[in-house]
Amino acid sequence: MDEERLKAIPLFAGLNRKERRALAPRADEVELEEGRVIVREGEWAYEFFAIEEGTAEVRRGEQLLAELGPGDFFGEMGLVGDTRRNANVIASSSLKVVVMTAQAFRQTSRELPDVAAKIRAAIEERCRHLEVAG
Repeated sequence: MDEERLKAIPLFAGLNRKERRALAPRADEVELEEGRVIVREGEWAYEFFAIEEGTAEVRRGEQLLAELGPGDFFGEMGLVGDTRRNANVIASSSLKVVVMTAQAFRQTSRELPDVAAKIRAAIEERCRHLEVAG
C-alpha cells in the first residue's frame, strides 16, 4: 500500500510521513463489488476497513443503521478488542477499501506504539462523536 494513499484517509491523516511509511506495508488495498457482504453480524472481527472510494450500508437485520462513504471506517472494534461483529456491512456500490488485520495492528502496537496510539485515539474520537450524534 502506498503511504500517500493512506494520507487521504482521515483516520491516518494525523500520522506523519514516516509513520505512514511504516504503516503502509501492514495494510492492503482491496476492491469489492456492489452487493458484497463485507462483514457479517455475529462473526468474529479480524480486520478493519477504511473506505477510499464508493459506499456501503450498515445493517442490523433489515434495519439500515448508517450509510458510509469515502473516509469512513468500520470494523474498528476488531482492532481494539476480540469482539463479534454487531452489524452487517454491505457494499452499496463498488468499493475500494484499505484493510488492516487485527494481527497487523497488534504487530504495529508492539513495534510502533506511537502510530497505534494515534490510530486508537482517532477510533475513540469517532466513537465519542457517534455517541453524541446518536
